[in-house]
Amino acid sequence: MGMNMGSGIGRRGTSRGRAPMAEINVTPFVDVMLVLLIIFMVTAPLLVTGVPVNLPESRANALEQDQEPIQIAIDSEGRVYIDDEEINRDALALWLGDIAANQNPDDPRQIMLRGDTTLDYGLIMDVMGELNRAGLNRVSLVTTGSSEAR
Repeated sequence: MGMNMGSGIGRRGTSRGRAPMAEINVTPFVDVMLVLLIIFMVTAPLLVTGVPVNLPESRANALEQDQEPIQIAIDSEGRVYIDDEEINRDALALWLGDIAANQNPDDPRQIMLRGDTTLDYGLIMDVMGELNRAGLNRVSLVTTGSSEAR
């Protein structure tokens, strides 16, 4: 292990090379932050929770929406949920009446009705009847996309 002392030392014993860098290199910090941002952007949609409903399949296209729709779900047990909050079937008409009274008549909100595939057709029709009675007529039935052509 040898030391080269002759070429870098001047008359007074100081180094002629560059002065030490006093700036912080932020490039690795920015790289890490961008990776974290991408990870959160990818995982955030997966964190959305809801009522577990086994939806039927359909070949229909998705609808364009201006406002956030009201989600009504009926699970396999027949329990009704409005925006992930369980509602007593007897109080459903009151809840839907409140929703209808509080919406803008010029731009009514879309209702998204999700029903489990194992449900009785009459139960879904009961909920749709209550929606119609409350004056909420912009109802869409939610399905999963079908991957096979029929």
